Amino acid sequence: MGKRLKRTLPFCSCSSPRLYSFFSLRASFAWFEDDVWIEIAKCLDGRSLVMLATTCKWFYKTLSEECVWKFACLRDLAVPDPGDASFKWKKLYASAFDGSHSYLFRQQEKHIDWIRIGAFFLESSAAIVTEKLTSPPRKIPQKETLEQMLQSRGLCVLTNIKTGIWIADLQLVRCPVCDLNTCDGTMQTLDARHFELFMNESYHDGSWDYTQIGSHETKKHVDGASGAILDMKHLKDASSAEIFNPKSWIGKQNDWQPKAKLTLHAVAVNTNLQQNDGINVKFHVMRAGTDGQIMAIRVSQQLL
Repeated sequence: MGKRLKRTLPFCSCSSPRLYSFFSLRASFAWFEDDVWIEIAKCLDGRSLVMLATTCKWFYKTLSEECVWKFACLRDLAVPDPGDASFKWKKLYASAFDGSHSYLFRQQEKHIDWIRIGAFFLESSAAIVTEKLTSPPRKIPQKETLEQMLQSRGLCVLTNIKTGIWIADLQLVRCPVCDLNTCDGTMQTLDARHFELFMNESYHDGSWDYTQIGSHETKKHVDGASGAILDMKHLKDASSAEIFNPKSWIGKQNDWQPKAKLTLHAVAVNTNLQQNDGINVKFHVMRAGTDGQIMAIRVSQQLL
């Protein structure tokens, strides 16, 4: 008896899969849910997000979601979520990283080195600004003027400050000899500005400018140029105490590299100095209009 032949299975008729154009709205990359691509986008920096958004309309729409840029802002600035916001996070990211935050944006004639420190959070509308990092003030003077506080204690108390995220930079002018009339010599500046300042037209066109609120000189050798801004509400926090322990972060006396300390509610800088004849310290603020909230704080220290 011969072998039985295996029955051959017939081919099934089926339709070829539909091909999508790369630039189609539902292209192959859109097989995944939008939420998946949003989570992937959160791993990219701002430049990569912009480049990806220009590839097609679908990516442009997906990457325009506020949650993507909010995540990027909070991640890259390393600050907590401020809650409800009246601005667009995408616009904030662009303004915070496009160079308009820098010292040179308003003073292009100066030859200045710029260092981004990071961002901190002012929760209350009052802050301590000090040039001394040895110990926190035990008692805040109530009746002294700003000038008296600066002369006797090397600090001042500022009120009516815009709460929220503040971006801190360190500006350095290292020029002992220069032919430029605009040169300030050797100077260190701690610059802290509210992040919404960069989105205001009055900042860009120069309508809002810095006003000096006090100054004083130390006409003898100083070991270092220091400055700090601390939230009054969190002055006694453990993280703020780290600011007043300079030996833990400023380095040895012969280390001339500028150092910065950033906590959730404070920022501080220090540069060890070689032999000098003292420093001139100036405190400036920028307000939103004549009597508006303080939007920027600056502590400048110039070698005599």
